[in-house]
Formats: sequence, C-alpha cells, structure tokens
Amino acid sequence: RMDQALLLVRNELPAPGLNLAARSGACHQCLYQFLAFVPPSNESLRNPGTASVMVDTQHPLTLLLNSSVGDRDLCKIQYHFGEFGNYSLVVKTLSTSTQNVSCDLVISEGPINTYLPILFAFLVYMGILAILIAGRLLMKIDPVRNWVYKKLDPRATDRMINSELGSPNTTESINCDPTPNQWSTASRRRLHSLDTFRGLSLVIMVFVNYGGGKYWFFKHESWNGKLHFPSALFSRFVFIMGTSIALALGSMLRWGSSKWKVLRKILWRTFVLILLGIIVVNPNYCLGPLSWDNLRIPGVLQRLGFTYLVVAALELLFTRADSGTWEGRFPALQDILPYWPQWIFILVLEAIWLCLTFLLPVPDCPRGYIGPGGIGDFGRYPNCTGGAAGYIDRLLLGEKHMYQHPSSAVIYQTTMPYDPEGILGTINSIVMAFLGLQAGKITLSYKDQHKQIMSRFVIWGIVMGIISAILTKCSKEEGFIPINKNLWSISYVTTTACFAFILLLLIYYLVDVKKWWSGAPFLYPGMNSILVYIGHQVFANYFPFKWKMQDSQSHAEHLIQNLTATTLWVIISYVLYRRRIFWKI
Repeated sequence: RMDQALLLVRNELPAPGLNLAARSGACHQCLYQFLAFVPPSNESLRNPGTASVMVDTQHPLTLLLNSSVGDRDLCKIQYHFGEFGNYSLVVKTLSTSTQNVSCDLVISEGPINTYLPILFAFLVYMGILAILIAGRLLMKIDPVRNWVYKKLDPRATDRMINSELGSPNTTESINCDPTPNQWSTASRRRLHSLDTFRGLSLVIMVFVNYGGGKYWFFKHESWNGKLHFPSALFSRFVFIMGTSIALALGSMLRWGSSKWKVLRKILWRTFVLILLGIIVVNPNYCLGPLSWDNLRIPGVLQRLGFTYLVVAALELLFTRADSGTWEGRFPALQDILPYWPQWIFILVLEAIWLCLTFLLPVPDCPRGYIGPGGIGDFGRYPNCTGGAAGYIDRLLLGEKHMYQHPSSAVIYQTTMPYDPEGILGTINSIVMAFLGLQAGKITLSYKDQHKQIMSRFVIWGIVMGIISAILTKCSKEEGFIPINKNLWSISYVTTTACFAFILLLLIYYLVDVKKWWSGAPFLYPGMNSILVYIGHQVFANYFPFKWKMQDSQSHAEHLIQNLTATTLWVIISYVLYRRRIFWKI
C-alpha cells in the first residue's frame, strides 16, 4: 500500500524463534511496537523460518530483533525504507563456533521515486506561469495589442482609438480637484499584499485539506515538530485576520460609524462564523439526521469567530477615529505605547494559558504534562493526551463533542479524543491575531512610509524568532515549550508569527511598494476567503473536485486530483473577482 514497503525476515537460527518490533523515528520516547513472530529454522539452513510484514516508509524506523524466550536483544537496525520497496532481513550466526548473530538487510526490489509527480507538477505550473508572463509582456507591444483587440472585438478598436485621441468622457470632471467619488476611492485604497497573503495561505490550506497528494510532509505533525507548510497555515490565516481588523475598524470609524454600530457588526459576524463552522465540521449529508449527542463543537471557523470577537472588541475599545501622529515621548513606539492596556490584557491572557497548562492538576497525569500520551513517554501516560488542554475540553465539552481522530493517533496510537481547535488553545490564537493586529497598526501609523513599515516588520520578525529560540532551545523536543500546533503552544505562536512578519514583508514589498507583482493568482481567493474555505469543505466529495481513481495507492493520481480541485477554486475566485462578487459577512 501507499507509504509502505514489504519486509521479509529470514531466520536461520534454531529455536526458540524471534520477535520483531519497530519504533518510528518520528515517535519521541516511544515503546517498540510488536510486528511479527519469526519461527526458528528447522535445523536445516535450506528451510529457514520466515515472516513477512509491511513497514512504514514515511519516517526512519528502528527495528529490534530479540529472542522470544528470555527477551535477549539480538540486533537493532535503523533504516529508512522506500515506498513499494521489497526488502529481506537475514538473521544468522557468523559461525557455528560463536554465538555472534548478524542481521543483514538486503534490497530485493528497489523502491519507486514517489517525488517525481511533484517535480512534474511544478514544471507544469511553471510552464503555465511562463506563458502568462510572456502573454502579458506581448500585450504591452502596441501592434500586438491592437491586433488582439481587433480579433476579439472590432468595436474595441474604436473605443481604444477614441480613448487615445482623448474623446470626451462623461465621468471626467473639468475641475482639477478630485470628485468626492474619486477621493473616496483613493482614500479606501486596498492593500493588495494583505489579500495576497491571505490567498496564498488559503490556497495551500485547500490543497492540504484535500489530501496534499497523500504525501506525509503535507500532513500535520503528530505532536511536537518542526514547522512546515500545513502546521503554519491556520496560524497565518489568524495573523492576517488580525491585520485586517486594524485596517477595517479604523476605516469604519473614520467614515463616521459609531462604536456601537461597529460592535453590533462584530457580534453578528462572530455569530455567523461560529454557526457556519458548526455546520461545516458536522456534515451529515447522506447519514440521516445529525445527532446532538456527537455534535463536534470546536472547529476552524469557530475559533476564527471567537478570536475575531475578542481581538476586534479589544481594538474597538481603544482605537481612535483620527489617524494623526501620536504626540508622545517616544514617537518610534507610536504603534505600541498608545495601546498599552491592550498589551496588558494580552499578557494576562498568556499568563492564564501558562498557569492552566503547567499548574492545573489533571487526574492520573503529571502536573504540567504537554505530551501526546499513547505510547509516547514510554507508555507511562497513555490517557493524558494534551495534558490540561485535553482535560479542559473533555470536562467542559464532553468527549463526544470533540475531534475523534487527532493526528497523534497515527504515530503515538492515542485512544483519547483530542481537539486541536479546543478551548485552551484559543487563548494563544487570540495572541496570534493580536500580533497580526500589530502589523496592521504599523501600516496605519506609518502610512505610505514604506521603509518604516518594512523595517518594523523585520524587527518584529527578529524579536519573535529570538523568543522562539529561547522557548524551544532550538530543538524539537528538549525546549522549555516545544513547537506544537495541536496545543497552539506559545512557541508555536511566536515561531509562526516570525515567519508571518517576514512573509508579509516580502509580499508587501513586491505587491504594494514596487508593484512588480499584482498578487495574482492568490489575490482572487484572498478577496473571497470565506466563500472559498466553506465551498471547498462542502463540495470536497463532489465532482469535479473528486472522482473515482484507477489506482487509489498512487501519489500521482492523488496529486492530480488535489491540484485540480485547488486550481478550480482559484479559477472560481477569479471569475467572481471579475464579476465583482465578494461574499462578506
């Protein structure tokens, strides 16, 4: 099967036989898991005992062979098996006069290269991009542009000639002063870098949710782990939501909306997001009426909704309708010092998270435990998945109202339900959105001062990186607080915020400062993010987003299907953009 290899163990030793166990390299401090019993040789080397097992190819494995009697370890082998490979492990004595045992791993049939489909897909998309860029450059050549317009629509040629000759336009004003409508448009000029940032995160999120070609590196880490695309997507979405809050609230207040009116809009949007989230995470289209007994309460949109409520209300409480320069002792901190009550609130929230995580007593679990449970930590705490975070969810929500298939169940073989969008982690998602809010305040405080904005993005990225290095000790498992997406640990927040500031800096420079990039194609889904996210969830199992495969064990087929579905949502968002259709809540 996919992500598996065949291992044939040949035992040329006499009785009593061997036990084969394995441990994944991605499983921290895990117990060895029994794979197979290998019968002994029948006193003749021509007829050794054999056993065949399927082994995982996603991560390196440590194989352990020991005697079935006496539990004596005979050999230990570390190896990263290749997908669809065929391997033989031959166990024999080096000579009849000694008891030394040799374990030789032989490749009977080589594995396949499962990464070629990714390379091919990359080349295809790069080819499409090259064609589009070439077409855009050609359209800047007057003869080519005129010929294309003439072929597409002869009347367009007349319009183009009239416009070049300066024919009168009823919308133009003789007065040199801008009309109120033009002034309004200029004042509300949208930062395309924010939509591009949001759209980039959303497109990758859609691809990952659709399966990511079934590649292991497009899946979330089982527990603690290095940061890669899937683990950082949701946090980047939360980050840019905070940035948008700063810009949107400031704009509404400057245009005369009262704070009570804005608050009502915040409450309504929160209600709609949470309601849509509950509907999306509990699809029951073909299974009859949904039972309230096992309704999942937390979810992505629910967390976004609650995070939005807290951060938007906090900003509304302390924001100013005027956007003038702050008159204070430290003008370089004009995006921080005027909002010191907000920072106190956020620091108090973080103190609550730390106290609950590391001081709350959890039945049958050590205080401050933040491990995965299951077979992790050598199986000492099998029912302690997530420590205080899991306990609070089970206590307040109930086990049946949580996510039943957490990522920790795959490698750590946990049996307890655990929700990665649970209650305690929402505190740190608020912190993440607040850091995004800070990015929005920077763009407002230093409006049109590109160097100031970019330098502050760099400073914030460095500060977040330093905090992450201290909390994690630059290690995967040995830090004070490891990076953990399931827990939304504070080190996860600071690390993803570091990369979010740097990524926003790059996109802002390319899109809004130099204007070298329009933001396409990510700009389009970024401007219709709610529609794309809900749509890709609702229609995930419908054609043309999914179809029956000829070979369900092929990464290539899964990759084609997932890329096709993701590309379709980009095309849909582009069509909606061209028709000026935007779904806002």
